[in-house]
Amino acid sequence: MNLDDGASGGGDEQYGGVGQTRTRLPERGGDVYGGARRGRSSSRSLVTVVGVVVLLIAAIAFANRGGGDSSSDSGDNKPNTSATAASGSRPVKSKSAGIPSGFAHDQQGAASAAANYAVVLGSDGMFNGAKRHEIVQTLADPKALNRLQSGFDADYTAELLGKIGLNDEGSAPSNSTFVNRTLPVGTKMTSYSASTATVQVWCSGLFGLTGENSTNPVTSSWFTVTVKLSWTRSDWKVTETSQKTGPTPVNGDNPVSGSDEITKAVEEYGGFTYAR
Repeated sequence: MNLDDGASGGGDEQYGGVGQTRTRLPERGGDVYGGARRGRSSSRSLVTVVGVVVLLIAAIAFANRGGGDSSSDSGDNKPNTSATAASGSRPVKSKSAGIPSGFAHDQQGAASAAANYAVVLGSDGMFNGAKRHEIVQTLADPKALNRLQSGFDADYTAELLGKIGLNDEGSAPSNSTFVNRTLPVGTKMTSYSASTATVQVWCSGLFGLTGENSTNPVTSSWFTVTVKLSWTRSDWKVTETSQKTGPTPVNGDNPVSGSDEITKAVEEYGGFTYAR
């Protein structure tokens, strides 16, 4: 999400730019300096102070990156790259049917599994029967497989595909691209034990058809997916999912992109493996 840069002075488009917003104080009667042109010394001083603070913060971060050891790093004393991981756990390295698998048997692993599973269950593959079955068979707890499979099949009917503008195989018409992407923003663990976990995944989504003649243009939405998991066969597996609308932020004032630009973006920008 882009930040509005209208408040930055000097037209600097980069967040954290050095341009300063200049505020002129109201003029007072009899003050011979009120209408005079103000010098730039205060602005320069502010920039200097900001620069010193930034350098100080950078110096502190540099000094602390080795765990408080003031000695210079050399040879085997170089800091381990895992020290910079967001929450400690490394991303998964294995996949099943192209879907991340092998999550850690802890809360971080469950949260990561839920985020990845929300992405896959909210992808365009769910609109194709064969792909949908493969996805569900990969993610589902074997005890919940039949129930989940029948439930998803009941949701993705031929009638639904027709309303969207897709054929029975879930494919878009010629000269069009079907877009269905789920983008996790964050996760919240609502319950956890060694055998089960319930995770809420706050998401943004893209959905629609590109193309000049599309009656369902690509739009964005916000929703929360609740994923219930069980620890089965040395991995987290899905037992139940549900979805609700929101939380939804205020829409920004970004200009809407054309169909060709959206199509190109979908084709060129791949997705991520979500792991904390």
